[in-house]
Amino acid sequence: MAAERLFNRPVWVQVRCPGCEERRLNVRVNIELLSISNPVHKKDLAVRLTDDADPFFLYNLVISEEDFQSLKSQQGLLVDFSAFPQKFIDLLQQCIQEQNKDIPRFLLQLVSSASVLDHTPVSLNVVETNPFKHLTHLSLKFLPGNDAEIKKFLASCLKCLKEDKLMLEEKLRKTEEDLTRQLSYTQQSLSERNRELDKLKHEWTSHTTALTNKHSQELTNEKERALQAQAQYQQQHEQQKKELENVHQRSVQQLQNRLSELEVINKDLTERRYKGDSTVRELKAKLSGIEDECQRAKQEVLSLRRENTTLDAECHEKEKLVNQLQTRVAVLEQEIKDKDQLVIRTKEVLDATQEQKVILEESTEKKQSHIEKLEATIKSLSAELLKANEIIKKLQGDLKTLMSKLKLKNTVTVQQEKLLAEKEERLQKEQRELQEVGQSLRMKEQEVCKLQEQLETTMQKLEESKQLLKTNENVITWLNKQLNEIQMAKKLETSASAHAGVRTAISPHGMVSTNGRPFPAQESVIPFLLCMPSRTLQNQHTPKPSAPSVQHRRQALGLFCLVPNVDGMK
Repeated sequence: MAAERLFNRPVWVQVRCPGCEERRLNVRVNIELLSISNPVHKKDLAVRLTDDADPFFLYNLVISEEDFQSLKSQQGLLVDFSAFPQKFIDLLQQCIQEQNKDIPRFLLQLVSSASVLDHTPVSLNVVETNPFKHLTHLSLKFLPGNDAEIKKFLASCLKCLKEDKLMLEEKLRKTEEDLTRQLSYTQQSLSERNRELDKLKHEWTSHTTALTNKHSQELTNEKERALQAQAQYQQQHEQQKKELENVHQRSVQQLQNRLSELEVINKDLTERRYKGDSTVRELKAKLSGIEDECQRAKQEVLSLRRENTTLDAECHEKEKLVNQLQTRVAVLEQEIKDKDQLVIRTKEVLDATQEQKVILEESTEKKQSHIEKLEATIKSLSAELLKANEIIKKLQGDLKTLMSKLKLKNTVTVQQEKLLAEKEERLQKEQRELQEVGQSLRMKEQEVCKLQEQLETTMQKLEESKQLLKTNENVITWLNKQLNEIQMAKKLETSASAHAGVRTAISPHGMVSTNGRPFPAQESVIPFLLCMPSRTLQNQHTPKPSAPSVQHRRQALGLFCLVPNVDGMK
């Protein structure tokens, strides 16, 4: 005899008894297909109704193929015996689906003729409800179990319970082993994570302190350098400005004095001239050339003043740039303060994670104590297996929560690592910006050096113009002396001719003697003129300013060539 279990589930059943109120009862329906091969092969459908809360509640129904034929004819069924078990199970499934509704469409009714369900036959009806009427799809009559059947059923229940108990004990043992392994593994992983966190904290604190010290030192050094450079530039600029102003004032005063002297000399020469129109015209030409040179010098002075104004504007722009750099340094300091605040926040997050870790350790200790209590209760109370199942489920849920918390901790550590990487990138960006600021400062220093070189070149030009003026002054003084000597010689000649005859004799050395007093001829004056200082001999690389000195020499030579002609005319 072989039994094939088809259905075994608890179902809510509506109990109807005469003289008592309707009530709902949770009944376990067990459907088995019994196959008997001795002496004839046949199949029977066994249906059993039991109550998990009441072990003496037992109703049996065995339907053979002959019984099914009579049941089919009585209730008008349209299925065969082979398909009847599945159809009956489908009806039970529909009842299970509708049992939690307020007005179920399908329900099971357990109807008894007696007032109490006490060893009396009952009928199990599958009823479909609609607004019009209640339709009974199937009605099966069950017989109560006798003492032997109840004992057999209780023995099978006890056997199943023992098997379930052994299975549960095995599961409990395995789960305990798994839990202990998982706890040991989690403790090891927690200790490793704690060590890694401590290492990361130590490295991070050392790195942050080193970076903050380095940046603070660099900022202070840059500030001091910028302030020193600014003070030096300002002092140099003021000194150069004062020197240039003094030099320009002196040169202007000298030129004005020289011009006044030249005007006085010209007036004297115009008053004294007579019979020397040609010489006076040449002197006027010389004076016009000197005036042109003075105008050129004035133009150079004006150009130098313009250059001075441009230099002042450039210095003002550089001061603006220095102010911008100072504001940039202040912004960088503010960013460093913000980053310090971020570091403080990350420290707070780490403290919170440590507190969570302590809470988790306490919860694990509590769970271990709870597991020990559960083991004691399992050994002492074997009857409360259902409660043990619920407690195990709760423990599994707690373990899942612990695993989820550990995952959360891992995610938090990963996020902290990402934050540390972002902070390192930000610090590298700030270092690059500081390097760029240093490069810009170097560029500004180079520009200042170029400006200093330009100032030096302008100073050299001013010195060259001064030398030119000195050479011109020397030429003019020498010409004045020569003119004075010529006039004195003329006066002496006139006085000598009035009183006595004039004796003139030329010496062998090229000297013209006038009344016993020698006068240099043209041959002796020319080498003296050629030996005079000129700008062409001093500065061979600047040929433009050499023209006035050559012209003066030619004019002087022409003037002394005219002296004998004047004597001849006399």
